[in-house]
Amino acid sequence: MKGRTIILDHIRDREAAALLVDGKLDDFLIAADAPAPGTIYRARADRPVKGQGGMFLATPDGPAFLRQVKGLAPGAPLPVQVTGYPEPGKAIPVTAKLLFKSRYAIVTPSAPGLNVSRSIKDEDERDRLQEIAHDEMGGSDFGLILRSACAGADAEEIAEDIAQMADLAAQVLQDSEGAPKRLADGDGPHVQAWRDWTDPAEVVTQPGGFAEHGVLDLLDDALSTRAPLAGGGFLFIEPTRALVAVDVNTGSDTSLAAGQKANFACAKALPRALRIRGLGGQIVLDLAPMAKKDRRGFESALRAALRADSEETTLAGWTPLGHFELQRKRGRVPVSEVLR
Repeated sequence: MKGRTIILDHIRDREAAALLVDGKLDDFLIAADAPAPGTIYRARADRPVKGQGGMFLATPDGPAFLRQVKGLAPGAPLPVQVTGYPEPGKAIPVTAKLLFKSRYAIVTPSAPGLNVSRSIKDEDERDRLQEIAHDEMGGSDFGLILRSACAGADAEEIAEDIAQMADLAAQVLQDSEGAPKRLADGDGPHVQAWRDWTDPAEVVTQPGGFAEHGVLDLLDDALSTRAPLAGGGFLFIEPTRALVAVDVNTGSDTSLAAGQKANFACAKALPRALRIRGLGGQIVLDLAPMAKKDRRGFESALRAALRADSEETTLAGWTPLGHFELQRKRGRVPVSEVLR
């Protein structure tokens, strides 16, 4: 099966979405029990955390934690937005910088200015989009970012998207007083797929689409602890409570050349492997043996692969034992936890 296919279906009564590229599972989203990233609360300041510059907040869905906050008195209400899924036993991570995000537009109440995605290079197209932005947001105190999906899109659809996000932002910010309350839900997998998987694709929405297109079998293979690498070798990906351990194995060939080959294949394959599994937090790579002079090339290959990834990932660097560490945003719930 060639090309891109987006399939919207359900697994165990949970909403889910799969992206197939040339018949290979490239991305997967599934609804979780925890509040989805993007959820907005009117929270209440509870207690500060000394030495960390943060504050625990009360929300209808349990305690939340806001980092780097100043001048917020206990008991004060404030709007906050969920930024990711919490670690087990920890508070919901939130931010006070709200974003109202759709397919074409991101409205930014705390960051004024009208901007067009840098990935849109054509000057005529940028001018067209700037005109649409000014028509819809002229006189507003809110900021706006027009996303890369706007390139070539219908002007009325873009304008409608902007208006909906601006109206939602105004509605949420006006509802500032009172007890803790959920003001807006984060997007579920189907809306998130429409919002973020914007490249041309066939879209399948009828029930049973996962079974018909082999998604369930592909998902079983993708969630295996062992993941094959192009050209030989494989990864072992094992989440623990503290971190995600990734072991790069060359198989029967233990030469330095095989180690370098497997490590560079790991750099290319790792973002997809983590994305499909919904894994984040601390990632530790136990790489195959390779010469130190090849480390910079490995980092460049990994950085290039992560540019197109949906989750923000920071390259933390090498440890004294030769492991490589990443810090990845917990923007998804681990799929194995949802389906266990």
